[in-house]
Amino acid sequence: MPSENVKAVTQISSYERIGSEEGLWKLVNTFYDNMETLPEARTIRELHAKDLRSAREKLFMFLSGWLDGPDRYIAAFGHPRLRARHLPFPIGVAERDQWLMCMRKALDEMPIDAAFKAQLIMAFTQTANHMMNQEQTTV
Repeated sequence: MPSENVKAVTQISSYERIGSEEGLWKLVNTFYDNMETLPEARTIRELHAKDLRSAREKLFMFLSGWLDGPDRYIAAFGHPRLRARHLPFPIGVAERDQWLMCMRKALDEMPIDAAFKAQLIMAFTQTANHMMNQEQTTV
């Protein structure tokens, strides 16, 4: 029988690790600020509406559930169907890489540990790869 001094280990969700609602808004806003201001993100920025308010809100809502927080996106819009929603936009290597660059830079601004950041980058990379819908061409 374990001693009474042993504390129960509680699992902290990714949503809590990112900083819950406040931290997630910081990540999303920094991501879109990067997209708006970095010249090397111009191609991916041009795929979005002029006003990014709706994109910011939808990414926040989606990531909330994706990170094991409240399922805000599903409650508002149903299943995300990410790939289907992105099919109208040409997403190739350049667009994927620009999106990931903006997200990596946003994650660099977050007060999270390196191991969690690496997990998130890996998961975002897998998702971004899945969104690609343009053939890769060789020159």
